[in-house]
Amino acid sequence: FMQKIVLVEDDPLLIDIYSTKFREAGFQVVVVDRGDAAAGIIEKEKPDLVVLDIVLPQKDGWEILKSVKSNEKIKDTKVIILSNLGQKEEIEKGMGLGAAGYLIKAHYTPSQVVKEIRKILLP
Repeated sequence: FMQKIVLVEDDPLLIDIYSTKFREAGFQVVVVDRGDAAAGIIEKEKPDLVVLDIVLPQKDGWEILKSVKSNEKIKDTKVIILSNLGQKEEIEKGMGLGAAGYLIKAHYTPSQVVKEIRKILLP
């Protein structure tokens, strides 16, 4: 049984790095590179975890997080924010909106991101 991650990220380099790392770690990965498509794909794929960037084209991560958490079908989906935005207010906002974790890109290597994901996905 492979756990599934939906990665919502628009930077092609980061998509490549993280999706490769997640696959190597044994996860199935679905990539979404536009904010406006994210909630629909999350509902369709029903992932074990969403790794969500905040700054995205069309619709930002805050809107996506709100739409996931207000949708009965997917509101229990775990969402971890992986962003360059690292202000205390932003972290508090993310956690307040129901994120299971908030990782600042500059502070974590992709391998460390995998470790944090595993912690969150542990039963």
